[in-house]
Amino acid sequence: MKTAIVIGATGLVGSYLVTELINSDNYNKVVLLVRKKNSFNHPKIEAHVIDFDNIDAELIKGDDIFCAIGTTIKKAGSKQNQHKIDCDYPVKIAQIAKQNHVKQFVLISSIGANANSTNFYLRTKGELEDKITSLQFNLFAILRPSFILGKRNEFRLGEKIGIVFAKLLAPIFVGGLKKYKGVHAIDIAKNMLVLANSNLHGKLIVESDKICS
Repeated sequence: MKTAIVIGATGLVGSYLVTELINSDNYNKVVLLVRKKNSFNHPKIEAHVIDFDNIDAELIKGDDIFCAIGTTIKKAGSKQNQHKIDCDYPVKIAQIAKQNHVKQFVLISSIGANANSTNFYLRTKGELEDKITSLQFNLFAILRPSFILGKRNEFRLGEKIGIVFAKLLAPIFVGGLKKYKGVHAIDIAKNMLVLANSNLHGKLIVESDKICS
């Protein structure tokens, strides 16, 4: 059995992901790297409250890393801080993981991620993808969801409005527009596990409309 490492465990997708991992027969240990104490309690879980600016490399040892970390400019306080959380921290962890011979990295990115985008958020996600790609994990699986559906603990006005419109317009998301249809967080979590246990290799990008329920 394997050891999974999760960053972003307390978020919407991350919380579903942890549940999937502890219920999976493929993993006997689930290491959570979090910024504050959480309520996860299970024999498989080994939770560590860490300073992401000063990471203990000994904690990043295992088989598969799942990255579900992400924030908003409002919560981060500035574009600089959002970039640090959404890009710099995951890249640093990926670099340490590669040095520690972790074989697989599964990432939640975003539809439209592109390092050359004029949109700050999409450019940040694209930069993250490119930097982790350069590390050449045995498997680097990227999921690019559109609007993520599910009940968050925090209120995000812009995202909430987008989700409402996405639901109202769902019937017209067909053909080329299908990839913009909202995806439920639990489906993203389940697909992350499927990819990590698929025996695939190289870089794999799963666009929003290919994230199966």
